[in-house]
Amino acid sequence: MGKHEVGVGDVNKSFNRRLLDMEKTLPDNSLFRDDLFDRACQNLQNKNQAKIVQDISRLIVPSVEQLALFGAKDLDILVGSRSAFTNEQLQKLQPLVGESTDMSYFMATYYMYFPFLTCDVKCGAAALDVADRQNAHSMTLAVRGVVELFRLAKHGKEIDREILAFSMSHDHNTVRIYGHYPVIKGKNTAFYRHPIRKFDFTEQDRKEKWTAYRFTKNVYDVWMPTHFARICSVIDELSPDIAFQVSDRSNSRVSEATGLSQGVEGRFTEPSDLDTQFIRTKRSGHGSLAGLQDVTRQTRRSPPRPNPARPKGQRNGGL
Repeated sequence: MGKHEVGVGDVNKSFNRRLLDMEKTLPDNSLFRDDLFDRACQNLQNKNQAKIVQDISRLIVPSVEQLALFGAKDLDILVGSRSAFTNEQLQKLQPLVGESTDMSYFMATYYMYFPFLTCDVKCGAAALDVADRQNAHSMTLAVRGVVELFRLAKHGKEIDREILAFSMSHDHNTVRIYGHYPVIKGKNTAFYRHPIRKFDFTEQDRKEKWTAYRFTKNVYDVWMPTHFARICSVIDELSPDIAFQVSDRSNSRVSEATGLSQGVEGRFTEPSDLDTQFIRTKRSGHGSLAGLQDVTRQTRRSPPRPNPARPKGQRNGGL
């Protein structure tokens, strides 16, 4: 999966630089402390994924739940106890998401709306390429959900070539950051990946050690509120007869049941299990989610299946 020949819009490119460069409050006492960093990274050489996740993953892609526990504000839409959507918005979404056993383009599971960030940890030769493919599969599904929502409200062109989700792959010393975006031409949509940064966070005298952490926090604090507001605005515009529109679209698009665009479907066939930040809601009959959930390739009205075991090291984020 690569870039479109034109790529993302110029506004997205400049905004990505802001996400990378904006300063954030950093942890005071961690394995990334200057006097510990080199030894901590050396200890991870030739270690397995579980060890990498245990020691440094949260210092590369911080957890929203942990940030909230340490006092981070304005994360209610991701981890708050109150619903991120209004009752009216949930009612409009209901025909799209179905019942608790249904799968939908708009939900990864019945707990998770509009996933927007995934992280996968791998180790070993060429392992990051595997992580990139799994992340690309997952975020293609996530971006498609947003595209379908905007199309239903007649706003599909507004998100053409706009980054709608992010992914990160890392091992004990390397990080790859991508943005995922659609290219919309009439009724056709293709999905692409834009490389934002690829770097070794142990080089240049530790200069890059907090780059991924800052980027992730800026996604939560700066990018996510705007993204969420746009989604809410589109939901508010959905027509009352949306259920009939969805039925008509489903009947005319049976061939797209896997949820992947041409050129992506053939390459990313394995299910990808995501550790995801997402918009929390209170839905009747559904418990609150303290952890992270899985994204599958099932579509709406598919029979439920047991969630597969999450491969070691995979973490994800969504609304």
